[in-house]
Amino acid sequence: MEIINPTVFGGVVAVGLFAGIIAALFLGRMLGARAVARHGSVSSRAGSLEAAVFALLGLMIAFTFSGALERFDKRRAQAVDEANAIATAYLRMDLLPPSAQAKARETFKAYVDARIATYRKLPDVQAAKAELAHSLELQGRLWEQVVAAVHQRDARLQAELVVIPAMNEMINFTTLRIAATQIHPPSIIYLMLAVLAVAAALLSGYQQGGEKDVDWLHKIGFALTVAITVYVILDIEYPRLGFVRIDAIDKVLIEVRAGMK
Repeated sequence: MEIINPTVFGGVVAVGLFAGIIAALFLGRMLGARAVARHGSVSSRAGSLEAAVFALLGLMIAFTFSGALERFDKRRAQAVDEANAIATAYLRMDLLPPSAQAKARETFKAYVDARIATYRKLPDVQAAKAELAHSLELQGRLWEQVVAAVHQRDARLQAELVVIPAMNEMINFTTLRIAATQIHPPSIIYLMLAVLAVAAALLSGYQQGGEKDVDWLHKIGFALTVAITVYVILDIEYPRLGFVRIDAIDKVLIEVRAGMK
């Protein structure tokens, strides 16, 4: 979770990209006007280059947006999977020796409370990190208690074969969810996206060098569309920290916790 808050970072990127596209449009128009003054018209090759750059920009946006949505869906699915794994592991506490059940259940409930609190603390990243560390400490303590319980003399023969795998699966999903918060495209992808947007704006402005009137609506519309799209991509890529949230899916784990007796 060592990331900059995308609400701030994404906003800065979007505003900077908007300003860069507008500047590139006017710079391109100025260069196009000079070309018209010298040669009577802009180069015909600029049109085909502009089309190629716009096509590449469209592909980059599509793939980046699609990848962000795919990772977003995976995170939601992992939240449900973890809740199911926790519910299964808790039910299998019944197989532990009666003398060990009360303590293990108490630790288990504290662990689930910490898991819920970890995501509730966001977008306060530092508080979420502290709660995550606390949950991992409780997870280790719970593991030690369960392992000790299944090896007691009065433990059922099938306890180790049933309870330990359920605990393993629960821990695996915790690790998967932690890793999922750190899996993002390389920064160079976003840099390339910004460069392509500015390059497309420059070529578009160059093509308009021979026009007398400035089409403000199209210029601002293009810059605003690209800037907002990039902002939304970043917001989806880092859910819980911006406007895009997956808090609703946490209700599954909250319901599991409510059912623990």
